[in-house]
Amino acid sequence: MNRKKEIIRTSVVGIVANVLLAAFKAVVGVLAGSIAIIMDAVNNLSDALSSVITILGTKLSERPADRMHPFGYGRVEYFSAIIISVIVLVAGISSLVESVKKIFSPTQPDYTPLTLVIIAVAIVVKLVLGRYVKGKGKQLKSDALTASGADALFDAVITLATLVSAVITLMWNVSIDGILGTVISLVIIKSGVEMLKSPINELLGSRISGELVTRIKEEVMAFEGVNGVFDLILHTYGPDTMIGSLHVSVRDTTSASAIHLLGRRISERLYGKFGIIATVGFYAINTGETIVAQMQHDVMNHVLGYEGIHSAHAFFVDLSRKIITFDIMPDYDVENDEELCSSLVDFLLGYYPDYTFNIVVDHNFSEE
Repeated sequence: MNRKKEIIRTSVVGIVANVLLAAFKAVVGVLAGSIAIIMDAVNNLSDALSSVITILGTKLSERPADRMHPFGYGRVEYFSAIIISVIVLVAGISSLVESVKKIFSPTQPDYTPLTLVIIAVAIVVKLVLGRYVKGKGKQLKSDALTASGADALFDAVITLATLVSAVITLMWNVSIDGILGTVISLVIIKSGVEMLKSPINELLGSRISGELVTRIKEEVMAFEGVNGVFDLILHTYGPDTMIGSLHVSVRDTTSASAIHLLGRRISERLYGKFGIIATVGFYAINTGETIVAQMQHDVMNHVLGYEGIHSAHAFFVDLSRKIITFDIMPDYDVENDEELCSSLVDFLLGYYPDYTFNIVVDHNFSEE
């Protein structure tokens, strides 16, 4: 399945459906004098525009990498999702202004049974369209499609509220059009804000899912000679491109050629299995020295019991130079990494005064 073509095809379906719905609702809204229905029609047009933007964003994201943009144009899809969310917000704010005006300058809508039928049909169409587009968005990992689908489902609920208003007007001759339009507008605004979160998080850099982290570590740990996997970092450049790095620990007796081949095999496996372009770094594990094993046990117990330390790894002792190195991962509430390291070194020197401590601070970029 060609992801880009599927996104475009789904967007075209959304454009056609929303333009037809907007036309029907606009006619019905004008004839009935209903601001709620007219605003609903405007919202459908904004949905159609959202689908157009999705298509343009998908096309732009297909452009190959160049000198100015070596990571490609995959993140254009995130900008598309942001633009769609902003369109929804603008539509909601415009609708809110008109609805408030309607409250203070009310007119009696003129609904008919035909009006109700058209509104009911619109609800069904929007439900089907919303489920279809949102499902495709999840399947294709497209934030823009997912946002459009969620918006369509909100529209179905909003249109249902309009139908309720029309029924109340017909049965009791009471107009709640302006009030209902205000409620609808607030729902649209809220959905727009919610829709902004996902693409913005992707652009800022969000935490890797725990499931993906587990699968990657399992794949790497399956290689002979790998004793641990640490410091996994992934950056997304669109749903199809991930670039990152990780460290693996191996015995200090492993030859340079064996490390080279192992790194190549791991990189190839991660690209073939997950599409990840990964740089692999290595930590050495001390072997053959009983004193080092005891030192590691003692130091790690002290470190892991120290306030502000989430975890530690990559322990190595250079006995000839009397240097102990390891990495720590502070808790997120630690405000100053340098102060933590300095106080930790002072603490450890109380146990090993003849050694120099070289501590590297890592941060938790992945679920653990």
